[in-house]
Amino acid sequence: MSEQPDLHAQKPYVLDRLVQLQGQILQLSQGMVIQRARIEKFRQTDLAAARDTYSELQRTRSTLVEDLAEAQLFLLEMEEYKQAVAAGQFRKGLAGFNLMSTGYKPIYEALSQFAASLPVGQKTNAAVVGRLMNNIKLGYYPTDPNNISLILQGIRFPEGVTTNLIDPCCGCGKALRQLAQGNNCYAYGVELDESRAEEAQTRLHRVGFGSFFHSRISHEAFHLLFLNPPYLSVINEGGGRSRHEKRFLIESLPILMYGGLLVYVIPYYRLTPDICRILVDNFDDLSVWRFTNSEFKKFKQVAVLGIRKRRDTELQDTLCLEQFAVSPGSIPELTQIPEGHYALPAQPMEVNTFKGERFNQKELEQQLRKSNSFTQMMSRSELDNGVKRPLLPLSISQIGLIGGSGMINGLIECETPHIIKGRIVKVVRTESEEKFSAQGKHMGSELTETISNKMIFNVLTPNGFKALT
Repeated sequence: MSEQPDLHAQKPYVLDRLVQLQGQILQLSQGMVIQRARIEKFRQTDLAAARDTYSELQRTRSTLVEDLAEAQLFLLEMEEYKQAVAAGQFRKGLAGFNLMSTGYKPIYEALSQFAASLPVGQKTNAAVVGRLMNNIKLGYYPTDPNNISLILQGIRFPEGVTTNLIDPCCGCGKALRQLAQGNNCYAYGVELDESRAEEAQTRLHRVGFGSFFHSRISHEAFHLLFLNPPYLSVINEGGGRSRHEKRFLIESLPILMYGGLLVYVIPYYRLTPDICRILVDNFDDLSVWRFTNSEFKKFKQVAVLGIRKRRDTELQDTLCLEQFAVSPGSIPELTQIPEGHYALPAQPMEVNTFKGERFNQKELEQQLRKSNSFTQMMSRSELDNGVKRPLLPLSISQIGLIGGSGMINGLIECETPHIIKGRIVKVVRTESEEKFSAQGKHMGSELTETISNKMIFNVLTPNGFKALT
């Protein structure tokens, strides 16, 4: 039998937040009704107050739309799919709602009914609670450093070979940094949350910003894949539902080299038949280790370790892993992992492609600081530094162009030193032409303006100032 979570010992973040969202949705939907009524009142007496109230109504609507979007994510995590769809429909409809409409009553009633039906308090199923996160960020579980130290005991790094480590959802980068530090490793991470990605950049060698699923990364280039994915259910691009634990496992497999080590951190109850099938088909020497008592009690996490292999032609039995999902008490603790049991391949690999979904400006800044290419690009060329002499004598028009461009401005050193400065001025010439008809009758005058450029050289000599045109 699987362990039942203790509802009184812990209250997952998703439940706390849904309780808050329930109150906010009720309050904001009521506020919209009140603000719309005030606009109608002020329209007759105070137009400025009506405009201000309309701006408040817009802000209230925006906040309510954001709350509905957040509620939809939490409902997906709780696998309350019907209510998640309803939240999405409310969000979409409210975003396009005409705020000057008079049809607020049905919207208020529908939102009130939706908020009242949220699965909080007595409506919460105990089996659902065990699948929920207990951290301040949706789906984000930073791995406990003490258990990372225990995982490290089971890994043997090759001597004289730099290994590549990657975490497709690296958070702040602390876990991967701990694995890589002092072990001659290059640490690569990908993180969706920008603030955590920026923090990870201070700890890891390379960090890709954005979704791992839309990043471009070299295949079979990493010696170790550390995978602690978000634990939630999502709707994928095709409209179907998928678990992030499974999707991350499937889509990160190609970047791990054959013979490389997978460290897969998930709740023990997510060792479902479909995930166990992926693990058994693609990994040898699989083992499952539960986190130490305090961490296991909070998050129910286990570490699955295995060496990547080429897929077998025959299906292997998955019961050896599936049994742990129903009997967590039989899972050995990480303190019992054999020292150095999993050896990383002693084969150097190049990571030729590593691009996150979004452009990483900070990484570019770091690379420019380390490179002298920017300095070389901005330095003056030999053509700029050398003395320029024409191959043939210059014509009068060429001298005018050079003088106007400023290339011969300044001190001219010769037998009679002088200072010369060229400039171009606009000259307007007006001409008058008398017009006559075919019968010789005078029709008046037509003025024509012609604008031309005039080159002027101002020359200062020992004998005085001269202006040449």
